Amino acid sequence: MPIALGLEGSANKLGVGLIYHSAKPTSSHPLKRSQPEVRILSNIRHTYHAPPGAGFLPKDTALHHRSHVTQLVHAALAEAGLTINDVDCICYTKGPGMGAPLQSVALTARTLSLLWNKPLLGVNHCIGHIEMGRSITHATNPVVLYVSGGNTQVIAYSTKRYRIFGETLDIAVGNTLDRFARTLNIPNDPAPGYNIEQLAKKGKILLDLPYAVKGMDVSFSGILARIDELGHQCLSGKLFDPAGNGEKITPEDLCFSLQETIFAMLVETTERAMAHVGSAQVLIVGGVGCNERLQEMMGLMARSRGGDCYATDERFCIDNGIMIAHAGLLDYLSGGQEDRIDLGVEDSTCTQRFRTDDVYVKWRDD
Repeated sequence: MPIALGLEGSANKLGVGLIYHSAKPTSSHPLKRSQPEVRILSNIRHTYHAPPGAGFLPKDTALHHRSHVTQLVHAALAEAGLTINDVDCICYTKGPGMGAPLQSVALTARTLSLLWNKPLLGVNHCIGHIEMGRSITHATNPVVLYVSGGNTQVIAYSTKRYRIFGETLDIAVGNTLDRFARTLNIPNDPAPGYNIEQLAKKGKILLDLPYAVKGMDVSFSGILARIDELGHQCLSGKLFDPAGNGEKITPEDLCFSLQETIFAMLVETTERAMAHVGSAQVLIVGGVGCNERLQEMMGLMARSRGGDCYATDERFCIDNGIMIAHAGLLDYLSGGQEDRIDLGVEDSTCTQRFRTDDVYVKWRDD
């Protein structure tokens, strides 16, 4: 009955989760061909919110994580009705992410591993999102759109790796939304992207914004510069409908225009990847994947190709501990004892740059 404890803290969300896999490897042969039955035992998260108009700084986020992680570990065990004796391994986010928060969580995982004498595994944050999404939605071999505060990638699996077909050339889509929220002084609670989404639902006027798709890659810096300029004009009451009817442009219109433009860029590159690999499935993962309008647009595209769009809700899209526990446990169970990647204390490091295609996906054989 393998159970993993997962610790996530690559940005402003601190997550602790416990997950159980029913499947076990037979003798020394890797667990590959079928997804294990997954049971989520606990999924607890605590978010650091910066003041409106400001972003979260690494030092403040790291302090938040250090202040709450012990409480969250105890709460997760209590919610699952387990003791540490029931846990088989401890998994933590190795990267990518913000340096100081990552270090805080890595230190916690290392300490718990030493205190409780449990194997320790470092997990790629992006792989955690992908494998959690596959498990929850039962998507078989989809093209993956990974969209979050720090990452934007179009991904497909092939021969033991998640291959990146396209990505942002500058800033991530979530960071674009977050930084525009600061311009309009939109609250960060529960999340700036969520608040932009709610405002966008009330928008009526679609403004022309830079649309930067370069092959399979996208660029958001130009659209952010332009929408920021329009945002300042809007707040000063000097922005009017370009149709010439004298109607003022509202913050809702700006949020609507921003979403429609950047999501159209993402749908275009994702569709191109689906055509290239011959896939009829697309899976959206990452914090921005909770956005209902993005899911709607991607679903329309997928269905027009005779395919399906898969996504999860905020429990699994937004950074969480169970996705780290799940990916770590897949790796832990994917071989015999000689193949396991249990880390010694000296190897339990973290890194801000850890690409999705750097990970050897030994648990898949499809």
